Amino acid sequence: MPPKTIPLISDTRRAQAGLVLAVEVVVIDLLSKWAVFTFVLNDAVTKTITPFFNLVIVWNRGVTFGLLGDVTIQHQAYILSGVGLLVVVALGVWLFKTSSALQALALGLVMGGALGNIYDRIIYGAVRDFLDFHAFGYHWPAFNFADSAIVMGALLLAYQSLTQKPPPAPR
Repeated sequence: MPPKTIPLISDTRRAQAGLVLAVEVVVIDLLSKWAVFTFVLNDAVTKTITPFFNLVIVWNRGVTFGLLGDVTIQHQAYILSGVGLLVVVALGVWLFKTSSALQALALGLVMGGALGNIYDRIIYGAVRDFLDFHAFGYHWPAFNFADSAIVMGALLLAYQSLTQKPPPAPR
């Protein structure tokens, strides 16, 4: 039976880096929502920034990019928040077990984004989205910084899983 290994300090530092990034994402997300909704949009529903980008006020009661937004069930915001918190806890466990710096940062991005949106659901009953990209009459669903962090983290996790080398076969 192989000896039990003691976690290295670098493993703890990786997890700490992921947690710090998660906190940074939450802070940037909440500050960006507050600034845009308070100072930029004020009473306006839409503010044109460029020919392909607007700032808009969208209250997303569904999940990422408005999916399931038209489904209404009692206490939907709390149910989605609870599911989100369970996902964050599972990602946190994964974070403390990973030996990959890239994976730790990706998990931090997803956790921070999820927590930023969970905050909105609990406080407002919906997520505040405001970034609206469009071209030729087609609009991408409105989103926010937290959504961007979740997507970037998921893409990094996919990249890492596709490019990592398999562990050596046991002898």
